Amino acid sequence: MRQSQFELRYRPLWERLETTLKGLEGVGKPPAENLSAFAADYQSLCHQLALARERGYSLALQSYLNDLMLRAHRQLYRHRAPLLPRLAAFFARGFPQAVRRQWRWHLISTLAFVLSAALVWGLIQHDPELVHTVVGPDQVADLEEMYHPDLRDTGDRGRADDVMMFGYYIYNNIGIAFRTFAGGLLLGVGALLAMLFNGSFFGAAAAHLSLAGASQPFFTFVIAHGAPELTAIMLAGGCGLRLGWSVLAPGSWSRVDAVRRAAGECLPVMYGVFVLLVIAAFIEAFWSSRELAPQIKYSVGAACWGLLYLYLLLAGRQHGSE
Repeated sequence: MRQSQFELRYRPLWERLETTLKGLEGVGKPPAENLSAFAADYQSLCHQLALARERGYSLALQSYLNDLMLRAHRQLYRHRAPLLPRLAAFFARGFPQAVRRQWRWHLISTLAFVLSAALVWGLIQHDPELVHTVVGPDQVADLEEMYHPDLRDTGDRGRADDVMMFGYYIYNNIGIAFRTFAGGLLLGVGALLAMLFNGSFFGAAAAHLSLAGASQPFFTFVIAHGAPELTAIMLAGGCGLRLGWSVLAPGSWSRVDAVRRAAGECLPVMYGVFVLLVIAAFIEAFWSSRELAPQIKYSVGAACWGLLYLYLLLAGRQHGSE
């Protein structure tokens, strides 16, 4: 991207940030919507400054962005907007924008998951015994007991069971996401292997249950909470890959500084990942286990997938800033 295109794209954000800073520094009063977006604008500015340096844009532009960043940094750690507006601004703009800024890493993570799931699915459809190369015998028996119509318990769980499972799902899913993200420090290999393993396991479980005549109970159970859960795991994988790349190719930075910068870029995404996993755990505990018509389950699941990806793709796209 040429410098002129870069400036044209991001100039509205810089001007909005300057207006906010003048108000915080005592010159006029900044609009309330500017204050609520202040932290997200600061994060975007830091990313744009890094891009300007990486692409070798003019020293005048780099100096302007650096000064703007320093002013914003001083005000950010002196000024604290109320918590709820800051959270609202983060989820309205900061989180989806942070996801889109790292879309290449999330795409690689998603492809690793989807392609491994599809490959294992196809292999097991061809040779059902291959399921045991991915899923252990005890796990196969557990899957059949959970989902096969002739084996599973179709009685409604009590509220106490729902609450207990809600806590278990949060613990389990956040543990997977954190290990996937941290695995990126192993040159990205840990994160990539985590995505390949999770994709293979999902493909093996789905293929085996389909051959066993339990595809409908399985897919009606996972379709709704799978939207935030699988998306969060793939985002964590993308962040892990970004972290690993900073170790492999730190550029002009020391490896420690490169990892620190990559972690700073990934943290907003990981905050959102944890929230998505809590939402997934809530849906899984209090909705997915309910015995309802398949059409209802599939409709709600499709709505979950559609709304989540519309949010990630479109939220925070204002004033042509992206």
